[in-house]
Amino acid sequence: MKLGITTFVTDETAPPAELAAAIEERGFDAMFLAEHSHIPVSRQTPYPRGGDLPRGYYRALDPFVSLTAAAAATSTLKLGTGIALLIQRDVIHTAKSVASLDLVSGGRALFGVAVGWNREEMRNHGTDPRTRGALLDEQIQALRTIWTHEEAEFHGAHVDFDPIRQWPKPVGEVPVYIGGNSATALERAKRLGARWLPNALTDPKAVAAQVGQAGSVPVTATSAAPDPAVLEAYAQAGAERVTLALPASSPGDAWRRLDALGALVSAFG
Repeated sequence: MKLGITTFVTDETAPPAELAAAIEERGFDAMFLAEHSHIPVSRQTPYPRGGDLPRGYYRALDPFVSLTAAAAATSTLKLGTGIALLIQRDVIHTAKSVASLDLVSGGRALFGVAVGWNREEMRNHGTDPRTRGALLDEQIQALRTIWTHEEAEFHGAHVDFDPIRQWPKPVGEVPVYIGGNSATALERAKRLGARWLPNALTDPKAVAAQVGQAGSVPVTATSAAPDPAVLEAYAQAGAERVTLALPASSPGDAWRRLDALGALVSAFG
């Protein structure tokens, strides 16, 4: 089983290039970065984990800018969005961003997406929360069409464009990960031939059931606490990867946290 890191990169944290280099040096195989374009001042949609919304949500850098800086500072580290809010993005521009990252990194891009939770945020992008699942399905199909065809076209209910030419193409097949713990998210991963990116569980006894329901779909459990019992359970269940949560923090604090987390790589990575 592989071990990665999930974190926010902001204007107040360790810079993305330095952070990625530190993560790679400690033996982790991937870095997943979260995305929010903005946070509306209206807080009608509650934070799913309860309590106040962490500061990093307001200040996150664009993940493709951060991951490109990370690519230049590393050689083996996989570079993922965890997750990108594709439903709030233009699909043609995003196809180019992902493919460009994959090209400049030598084929190290991982593309995690989900339907999102902040309804005010998505409405500001013109996205109807009621149809965001159907939109995401079509966007993923359209992205793959653009990545694999010299003249790509797509005609759906939510995504519609006549033949286009776009380069660069990805170096290889970019793995797509569907974020979310729900049965709907897992069903989407199965239907679209993607991978599953659920939040890591805290109870080791529940891990086997979570991974087992995925069947042949590769599972990366994200944002785990550094609990050896949970990591062992995921390893035994056959998870592809577990990412450990790294709180958004200053460089010095980030290095100390990474040193502690890095001790787990030799045991589980």
